[in-house]
Amino acid sequence: MDDASLKALLEHLPVSWWEVDARGRVVEQGGGALPDLPTVQRFVDRLRREDSASGPRPDDVRRPVQFDGRTFEVSRAPGRGRAAGRTLGAAVEVGAQPAGTRRYAAFADFADLAPAAAFIRDRDGRYLWANHSYAHLYGTTPDRVAGSRIEDFDSPTDAAQFRALDQDILRRGRPVRHTLRYHRSDGSTGQAAGHRFPVEENGRTCVAGIYVDITEHLRAVDQRQEAEENLRALRDHSGLPCALLAPDGRIEQASTATVELFRTRLSDLVGRQAQTLLAATTDLSRLRRAWEGLVTRRVRRVEASAVLLDAEGRQRRVCVHLATVSRSADRPVRVWAVVTHQSLAHEPHPPLTAAQIRILALLAAGSTNGEIAASLRLSRQTVDYHLSRLRALLGAATRPSLVARAYALGILAPGSWPPHPAAAAHPLSSA
Repeated sequence: MDDASLKALLEHLPVSWWEVDARGRVVEQGGGALPDLPTVQRFVDRLRREDSASGPRPDDVRRPVQFDGRTFEVSRAPGRGRAAGRTLGAAVEVGAQPAGTRRYAAFADFADLAPAAAFIRDRDGRYLWANHSYAHLYGTTPDRVAGSRIEDFDSPTDAAQFRALDQDILRRGRPVRHTLRYHRSDGSTGQAAGHRFPVEENGRTCVAGIYVDITEHLRAVDQRQEAEENLRALRDHSGLPCALLAPDGRIEQASTATVELFRTRLSDLVGRQAQTLLAATTDLSRLRRAWEGLVTRRVRRVEASAVLLDAEGRQRRVCVHLATVSRSADRPVRVWAVVTHQSLAHEPHPPLTAAQIRILALLAAGSTNGEIAASLRLSRQTVDYHLSRLRALLGAATRPSLVARAYALGILAPGSWPPHPAAAAHPLSSA
């Protein structure tokens, strides 16, 4: 079409024109009835499908065509002159209102390619328009939805529900926000949230809706709530002392067993720096390095030895398991700390040497003084001296009670054979 003035005139009328090549591809289009090239191409494709189904029709015959809930009168003619080899076509919308009076046009243009599912239906339940997302819910295309009725896509139960909602909107005459259940094409049940509201079309009040599928969101929320409930049950009823720590070491949550371990109240633990509950031992520097690896995401799990201080100043050696619980790079790491293998609480004692701790381990294994001296390459008199000092330091008069005290105070690791120290450097050790 070459006349620029005619093209400009048609832009403001409910008419669309096009030129297509031999393959049916739109090479030029204009007019005000169809908004853009993709829509015109869909319209032309619709004509070609109808021609394929019913056979070619004479080019000079006008015929009505339903498209996106609207009726058009279409005529076509072969191109001549410069347009030879192409087909020219025009479509006039039947019963179109003057420009600016179709109140739903802006909504349709906005929602046509939106990820939310949108539609417009008349009061009889017939679809006038639907976008791609809505058609996708039913495994079809928008032009196949337009002109159909609710019952053509939904079960009788769902269709009755949707018709009742439509009538409620028409009766109220104002938008309503709500959620609804529906059955998907694969038989599964989904949930959607959105708005349904009245619109004017060709002088009639119709119903429009726009919805977002929230099925997966609700499933994720349910799974999260279930996981949180399970975690609370484990935290409060497992009997293990555990706490959730912020990246700066503050205690955010703590179990009942943790409160009992430190002989304090939950309100005194939450918000407190965890390091204030640790005794200043040689373990502390290793624990700090492990913590740095956790909060910087270099490691995810750490098992370490530590000495805890309760509210009465008593010490207790424990094994502590640390694990991160946030994998998202844009969220700060949280760390769960779980305490296992506790020793008995005890008052601080004078430190033990590394040699004295090794002597206790050999003594617990049943070695005699002579065997201990040979194993450590010490004199018999030196071993006798260390045992005497250990009886005084640990308040144990006999060899069995000395071994028992070594386990009770966490000097020796429980549940292991042969006996060995609970840590490379025990809190009571100076080396």
